[in-house]
Amino acid sequence: MRNKIRHQGVVESIAEECMKVRITQSSACSGCKIASHCSASDQKEKMIDVYDKASIIGRKVGESVVVVASMQTGMKAVKLGFILPFLILIVALAVSYQLTGSEPLAALIALASLIPYYLFIYLIRDRLRETFSFVVE
Repeated sequence: MRNKIRHQGVVESIAEECMKVRITQSSACSGCKIASHCSASDQKEKMIDVYDKASIIGRKVGESVVVVASMQTGMKAVKLGFILPFLILIVALAVSYQLTGSEPLAALIALASLIPYYLFIYLIRDRLRETFSFVVE
């Protein structure tokens, strides 16, 4: 049970290959009695695409569902979205500063070094969609 990420949601639309599920993501303290008076509690609505055909069959718009992903999938997403770009940024900053000796120029070069990374992520988005998939329980 602990190796799964679960979200309660509502089916918004169903197409041949994709089902859109609206989930409400809330911070840990949103259930507190004084959450409405506190700026720390946070809730966001998000749309999740489910491409698992077995999960789509028999579902109806407006139905309440539980969307599930593995913890390993979540960790891969964190690595691709945060850790790897951070490492690229730091390495590019260090190398460009050693080569140029200028902090502002090194910072610009380091930021520009992320452009190819995110372009590559964009180009392989279809393959990533298969890797980072959700299923309905």
